[in-house]
Amino acid sequence: MISPTLARRSLLLIGLAYAAFISLGLPDGLTGVAWPSLRATFGLPLDALGALITTSTIGYLISSFSSGRALARLGVGWLLVLSCLATAISLLGYGATPLWWIMVALGFLAGLGAGAIDAGLNTYAAENFSPRTVNWLHASFGLGAASGPIIMSSIISAGQSWRVGYLLVGVAQLILAGCFALTRQRWRAQAAATQAPPVASAPMSGTLRLPAAWLSILLFFLYTGLEMAAGQWLYTFLTELRGLTPGVAGLWVGIYWGSLTVGRLLSGAIVARVAVRALLQFCMGGALVGVVYHLNNRGPGI
Repeated sequence: MISPTLARRSLLLIGLAYAAFISLGLPDGLTGVAWPSLRATFGLPLDALGALITTSTIGYLISSFSSGRALARLGVGWLLVLSCLATAISLLGYGATPLWWIMVALGFLAGLGAGAIDAGLNTYAAENFSPRTVNWLHASFGLGAASGPIIMSSIISAGQSWRVGYLLVGVAQLILAGCFALTRQRWRAQAAATQAPPVASAPMSGTLRLPAAWLSILLFFLYTGLEMAAGQWLYTFLTELRGLTPGVAGLWVGIYWGSLTVGRLLSGAIVARVAVRALLQFCMGGALVGVVYHLNNRGPGI
């Protein structure tokens, strides 16, 4: 039986985990909306966004692959503190830097922080929270990703600089880092109190011998690339090619990110009733219809 003290502690940590996933999603939706204004500020070509995405992706990959070792050495509490602090510094730097190359370099730090938060919290949640809670944690990431474009487009529509959006989210990350610092011992205590017996897992070498594993890796690689590309370029596409106002375009970008979360929640609810193959075929067919529609619709508006 779980004691009332442990239950309250668990609720506090779950609340912080929700806040962390929301804050993790916020930056994903900021840059795509800020890019036209950001590009004008620094006098950059359209494709310069690729440099920022590349450095942040490299940082994310390095952090994700090394998160297990960092988690074992630092513990989840300190890992969350340091990763949130890294993300906060990078976002505040985005909002303050006068030089593009500094922003690109800060992208690497942002990737390190995001990868550590993502991998660390997912590992901790899988071991200590119920599957239902983990599902809602992932939904809260989508809430953050959907809110980011709306926040940034509202700031730009109000005549403020794109820098304000990064500064606001950077301050939020700084506050979250402080919350994790104050509760860092509780994460360790919660993990010890809810520790389950270890379960043997298949070695990675054996898994990588399976053709299905490589197919899954390829599909996930393609999916995440398409998701990120659409999320980063949709605002530019809608404002510069379709003539939408910043506020309306930002709303549609927010809807795009939000629809990803809604789709995940719905698929989780119906996967027990529908064959996985049929569900995947329906989803890929729907995505293809959307792409073909936008390629053929060259008029103004959506």
